[in-house]
Amino acid sequence: MPPTDARPTIPPLAGLCDFDSAQRPGLSVEECVAWHKRNHYVLKRLFELLTARITAEPQYELKTAFSHHAYLCAEHVTALRTRVSEMREPPLGLEEVPHPALELLCNEVLCAPTTDELLRGVYGVLVPALIDSFENYIATTNPLADAPSVRVARFALLELREMNEFGRQAIEALGTRAGMLDWMTDLYDCLLAAGGLSGRQPESNVKLRPGYSAKPFEFDPVPKRDARFHDSFNGGVNPEAFLYDERFSPRDKVLMLFYKRLREIDVPEMMASIIHQTPGKPWKYYRDMSRQLWDEARHAMLGEVGFVSQGIDWSSIPINFTWSLNLNTQLSPRDRHAVLYFIEQGLMPRNGKRFEWEVATESGIPLAKLIQDFDWADEVLHSQIGREWYVTEFPNLNTALSYGDRCWSTILSQWQRYLDESLTEHRNWWPELYRSACARWGVTPDPAALAFDQTYAEVRADLKAITGSA
Repeated sequence: MPPTDARPTIPPLAGLCDFDSAQRPGLSVEECVAWHKRNHYVLKRLFELLTARITAEPQYELKTAFSHHAYLCAEHVTALRTRVSEMREPPLGLEEVPHPALELLCNEVLCAPTTDELLRGVYGVLVPALIDSFENYIATTNPLADAPSVRVARFALLELREMNEFGRQAIEALGTRAGMLDWMTDLYDCLLAAGGLSGRQPESNVKLRPGYSAKPFEFDPVPKRDARFHDSFNGGVNPEAFLYDERFSPRDKVLMLFYKRLREIDVPEMMASIIHQTPGKPWKYYRDMSRQLWDEARHAMLGEVGFVSQGIDWSSIPINFTWSLNLNTQLSPRDRHAVLYFIEQGLMPRNGKRFEWEVATESGIPLAKLIQDFDWADEVLHSQIGREWYVTEFPNLNTALSYGDRCWSTILSQWQRYLDESLTEHRNWWPELYRSACARWGVTPDPAALAFDQTYAEVRADLKAITGSA
């Protein structure tokens, strides 16, 4: 008997599929594009509604998760837009509503009046519908002819499934409110009326009518925080003044760095308002701004982790929210962006992100160095985003920076009013935090650091005098 060739066989068709799968009829280009547009529409609406709910969502874990998931949706929207552009010449019709029932579905979730209902709409209906749609797409299309689309769908599924698992746990944590199931049935009816998210199922003739969305959504610009955030009007400690004071040690300054990072949760609260209230921009604007918003939420969580690493209960510290509150309620979206860019690009150039990284490096706390290393890298990206979407509206960079400085100067800090109205006592929380950290470190507090008591009464974060403090 002749010897057999025992060598393993190289997989055919670049490992994409077998020959049987490659011969299935699959979908035409027209059918693929129609399906992509439906997935694109719901992902885009999901990005928009999650962003719109960040500012007014009090639960910290949800505020940060919405920031993350909105960004993921934006990335998958971008991938679908790219794929459709490869399959059809303009006009692509990506801004069109593919079916009125899908529009009603997304409007209902956007207008959900409670966090419980919002979670059910997002993670109980929209995300599972997207998962089902992408799974069916992969199972239906020709895996060889349409390999680029399959790749887009597979990456979307990877993150949608993670989003779904987060949502499942969040829903379980909050429980189900009475009467919510009736509303969810209405959401499912929208999907049935649309022929499913894919549009390839028979459309039901169920009668649809607006529920919560009968009243148009109104964006709430006032930041909300959960019970762990207390004394949020407190401006009794100016961490920048401590950070740039050469008398204090890098190790002690790390506490202020952790505070500054955690306090950055007010940036997503403010950026969400810019994104939501700035219609009509090219899609890349929203994708880029969503990335920056997510980075800022991530910085806040890194600050949280920094405190946890030192055994410090961050909820014992007043995390001020007046920056996002005042910008959202006193400035236009464009002027808010001006302030954001001025801070990102022009905030204390001699003591910027490199300085913070150097402080963290000299502190001897490896996690602090890591946090500031990535914070610095992210800010480089944010500066590029600002140059593309803000600076280009001005004759030159200096004019753009000057305008941002002027916008920041017009904001009333209201430090004294908060005190007069008993919203805060502007308590100096620093000595308590510092003593706690020193006890954990087994060191004696530095008397000069312990005595630090500079506030935001007359000086803003870049140490410039506040001209309007009423």
